[in-house]
Parts: sequence; C-alpha cells; structure tokens
Amino acid sequence: MWELDYDKAAEYWIKRDKGSAKLEENELVKKINTFVEGHNTCALATSSAYGVRCTPIEYNYSDGCFYFFSEGGLKFKGLKENKHVGIAIYEPYSGFANLKSLQIEGIASIIEPFSDEYLKIMAVKKIPVETMKKLPCPMNLIKVVPKHFDYLDSDLKKDGYGSRQHLEK
Repeated sequence: MWELDYDKAAEYWIKRDKGSAKLEENELVKKINTFVEGHNTCALATSSAYGVRCTPIEYNYSDGCFYFFSEGGLKFKGLKENKHVGIAIYEPYSGFANLKSLQIEGIASIIEPFSDEYLKIMAVKKIPVETMKKLPCPMNLIKVVPKHFDYLDSDLKKDGYGSRQHLEK
C-alpha cells in the first residue's frame, strides 16, 4: 500500500529554495509592502479543536500589522483557542509564468473597542465613531502581527532571483 512521505513533501520548497538567489531584505520588504498595499482582501485561516476556518475578509495594513473588522463568525472559535493564524493574498491564476502571492503566518489578538488603536483603524477606514456606537455591539477588531512572509513572484526570475522569497520578522 502506498503512503506519502509527508516530511519529504513538506521539505520540498525549503530544499529547492536553498540554492536560489535571495533579494536583499530591504528590497524584499518593499516588494511585500507594495503587494500588500495593492490589495485589500485576503483569506484568513484560523484553527482549533473545532476545526479549520478560512475566511475571505477585507484587511487594512498599518504599521506592519494586519487589521480586520468583523461582526463575528466561526473564525472566533479558532481565535479563542489558537492565536496562530495564516493569511493568503494572491493574484488570480493565469499560468506559472505569472504567479504572484503572499503567505503570512502571524499572531492574532483582539483590540478593545474604542481604544486608541481601535479608533486609529476606524479613522484609516473612515468609519465615523458615531456610526460604530449606533451598532448593537461594536465590531470586533482582529490584529495580526506577522512573523513569517513567503512571497511568490514569477517576475523575480527575470532579474536572476528565485521566485520564492522568505522573510522572518
């Protein structure tokens, strides 16, 4: 009976990318920031004993962190048990020569409603305080502090770099 070697499969890109040319860190940070700022929607993955939830959601990127306003949903079951989350931002697939995506692993927290940080992100989103206060309960604000970025950009090959780049925060 056939059995997949999961460890070998998990190591595939790590081994393959070891010999690829890497961007300077400041250049990679610029490319990541440009990509993040060029989008506003991602998939936010949470997990718990209940299961895994992957939620398409709008984000704001401020001071190197991701922020998500949310009324609620099953993602909060995951966030209650496990603060480690995954984020994926990507371009529509149009072939291997045009791949562009970003995977982020980070640590989530919930920001207290109407705290300074909460009000700051409301201002970024141009949400009037009066509007939020009229809701039956204020929206939840999830903050994700990124720890790892995996950036994929087929165009990097044109400049002699590996198409996959990794950044630790």
